[in-house]
Amino acid sequence: MPLLSKIWCGVVEGGISQKCFASTSAAAKDFRNILRKQLDDIRQAGTFKNERIITSPQKTSITVAGGETRLLNFCANNYLGLSSNEGIVAYSKSILDKYGAGLSSVRFICGTQDIHKELEQKISKFHGREDTILYASCFDANAGIFEAILTPDDAVLSDELNHASIIDGIRLCKAKKFRYKHRDMNDLENLLKSCDARIKLIATDGVFSMDGNIAPLRKICDLADKYNALVFIDECHATGFFGSTGRGTEEFQGIQGRVHIINSTLGKALGGASGGYTTGPKELVDLLRQKSRPYLFSNSLPPPVVATGIKVMDMLLHSDQLSKKVQSNTKRFRDGMTKAGFTIAGEDHPICPVMLGDARLASTFADKMLERGIYVIGFSYPVVPKGKARIRVQISAAHAPQEIDHCIAAFIEVGKELKVI
Repeated sequence: MPLLSKIWCGVVEGGISQKCFASTSAAAKDFRNILRKQLDDIRQAGTFKNERIITSPQKTSITVAGGETRLLNFCANNYLGLSSNEGIVAYSKSILDKYGAGLSSVRFICGTQDIHKELEQKISKFHGREDTILYASCFDANAGIFEAILTPDDAVLSDELNHASIIDGIRLCKAKKFRYKHRDMNDLENLLKSCDARIKLIATDGVFSMDGNIAPLRKICDLADKYNALVFIDECHATGFFGSTGRGTEEFQGIQGRVHIINSTLGKALGGASGGYTTGPKELVDLLRQKSRPYLFSNSLPPPVVATGIKVMDMLLHSDQLSKKVQSNTKRFRDGMTKAGFTIAGEDHPICPVMLGDARLASTFADKMLERGIYVIGFSYPVVPKGKARIRVQISAAHAPQEIDHCIAAFIEVGKELKVI
């Protein structure tokens, strides 16, 4: 077979010919067909996820590819509205000039700068913990903790609806694994009673991202005390904005200091860039620096990303006004939607799932909202259970009251058209 028949996608970009090497072997053809079949099945089920392309900064008002009209954004994790904050961006630029674009190394070789230690110290202060370790993402933090601290002599007890990163992290460890029914304290207690282990670690999301509901953390901590267990929580959808001063689920439930290990993210409320962390006892952090594989084998967080985290932490350590604003905006949306007749899942949280049930209905509903200038996304299986499709609205401190009211009005209009209300 001539060589050229195996090679091409010839693309000229910037005057340089770019060649795409696509194999035409029998195995490669079979592989493509297998993948196409799976993709066709997803499309036929109405659950194919198209990625809309944003052509503006992440704000409450955005533009997307193929359209000039600005859309009101109600589906970002930008809870505090800081993803494009001018002061944060300016500080990040100054750190870029001072420290460069990246470290080209992992932390223990030559990838630790003074700003990494500064951010870790500020996160520890914010949470009231002894020490903190940074990761490239909270997915990495969750992937790196269980394997490092748990052995076959230990046990981990996980809520059945925990985030995929917790589930994957637990899969990597050799501890005995137990799954308790979602927020079911009787089931958790029964498992704790029957569990014989050196370390018993209860793992839960603080806030469950698909439903916006909250772990019964006080009861979990009570059970942990009763059965000599530790408590781990993922606070990605709580840190910085949930609780009276944004300290998260512990603060919301009035039990600050009772959770032993907190993992969270810098990529949502805390500036929206990237990065995650584990905060807790100093001995835990010291051990993770020695044994946690995502930490040991991943490049250090880039200086501009670290700068974003530092600036946001400075803001949150000095003021709770943004967390109060997102809380009042959340109440406004939830009250208005409930009054209109929609079913809103969750508990007093800016994740506000508008429950629709049917996957195709959720997709159609989201498209019609887009036509009315509201950017939202339909969620369906496998992201959420079958029969529980929804549009997950997320409220930000940056939303103006009139923007929230406009979103509610669009929901009502589409809801009546599609006979949802």
